[in-house]
Amino acid sequence: MSGAEAPDAVDSRRPLWVVPHEVPAIVPLPSRSTEPRWVGVYRWAAVGGDLLAAMLGVSIALLTRFGYHVGPSYLVVSSVLPLAWVAAVALSKGYDSRFYGAGPDEFRSLLRAGVGLTAAVAMTSYVTKAEIARGFVVLAIPVMVVAALLLRYALRKDLHRHRVRGRCMHRVLVVGRSGPAATLCEHLESRPTDGFRVVATCRPREDGDGPLHPEELDEPDILAAADRHAVEVVAIATDPELAGQSLRRLSWALEQRGIELIVSPGIIEVAGPRISVRPVAGLSLLHLERPSVSGGPHLMKAVFDRIVALGIVAVLSPVLIGLALAVKLSSSGPVLFRQQRVGRAGAEFQMLKFRSMYVDAEERLSDLYALSDGNGVIFKMRNDPRMTPLGRWIRRFSLDELPQLFNVLRGDMSLVGPRPPLAEEVALYAADDSRRMLVKPGMTGLWQVSGRSDLSWDESVRLDLRYVDNWSMTLDLLILWKTVRAVFYGAGAY
Repeated sequence: MSGAEAPDAVDSRRPLWVVPHEVPAIVPLPSRSTEPRWVGVYRWAAVGGDLLAAMLGVSIALLTRFGYHVGPSYLVVSSVLPLAWVAAVALSKGYDSRFYGAGPDEFRSLLRAGVGLTAAVAMTSYVTKAEIARGFVVLAIPVMVVAALLLRYALRKDLHRHRVRGRCMHRVLVVGRSGPAATLCEHLESRPTDGFRVVATCRPREDGDGPLHPEELDEPDILAAADRHAVEVVAIATDPELAGQSLRRLSWALEQRGIELIVSPGIIEVAGPRISVRPVAGLSLLHLERPSVSGGPHLMKAVFDRIVALGIVAVLSPVLIGLALAVKLSSSGPVLFRQQRVGRAGAEFQMLKFRSMYVDAEERLSDLYALSDGNGVIFKMRNDPRMTPLGRWIRRFSLDELPQLFNVLRGDMSLVGPRPPLAEEVALYAADDSRRMLVKPGMTGLWQVSGRSDLSWDESVRLDLRYVDNWSMTLDLLILWKTVRAVFYGAGAY
């Protein structure tokens, strides 16, 4: 592998190369089942944050509902509720170290704990016939859930900062043949915030005639490499030979050493909700559900889009009027720029924007193609001479795209979705690229929060296809949240 050191001298009868990466091996601790210190620190910080959130929720509910005249019974309830909240989070696996710093499960556990605690309080109140004011419960638990989510988000961002510096990482041994192992290493190392650092790879020895027999990818060599490099995780790349009973025995041996085993199924760009493992005929079969591109969920998305877009238009109407006047007064030409774009199922529509260029911009485009800073398909220029001074500013903060809210209200676009393409871009699509048009294009999307104009064409397509394949309302809400930050910093916008 690139970037790997030369392997140590080994007995020629050993079937595996053990290739250490540029991370020094460490002496194994006496007890391999002991958690890394940072895991304990993170867990206690999470517990402390949840207790703080619970006390905040209880205090706000008490002051709002009763003021400074609180009865003894509510003092008891207020003392027990924070402990019950921490217990509910623990039962929902909110302190499971597998979810620290990566994926949505850490946040989902807090939401599940909030629902569970509400149900438990209601049942306890009914069984004991205790008179607990509904206003107190309805205010206390939502406040503690929101506060806990914000504190856990801050804790996660702090963990990400440490991981970017190379701390708080899980040491990983990747096992598999050269191609799949290299791909898995590349994916694990591409996102340090997920917390996996590959310290070595273990793959079949190659001789002059190529790889040795597949059965020589043996358990003893993997265990020896895991012990030597004191890894915390063994990651198996897609390998049909290392499966079944051999993989089962390996999991047992790693369990005795306190080492976690993860297996890559070789499926990329597919999110967890679409993947499930179901037992069939004594086998654990991986099921890949079809993506949701129509039906009830998308009807809910359409209703949500229109309600939110109408609310934003109402709130920002003074801003929209002010920008319209500024565009009109700053340069000659219409206030709105209208352009034909391709929507869902290939239907064309007129996309609206505040005009950010001079009126002769289209005529001057052919003279500037050679100077494009775009990705080879989309024309972009960082210092486009066709742009007005006001247009340069409103583009930086995506204010020129606000009229697209009316496209959302008309049903041409969604708040979140793939980037709306031009007809000439669609003509260049490969067969797989046309999947982008299974859903409505969006004002924002994964491309907006991942680099915008700085993305290559392949990266832009990959992000749009990932969105189509893994759409959910939760993903939409997450993208909307991240869009605010991307627009504020103006990253990749020109």
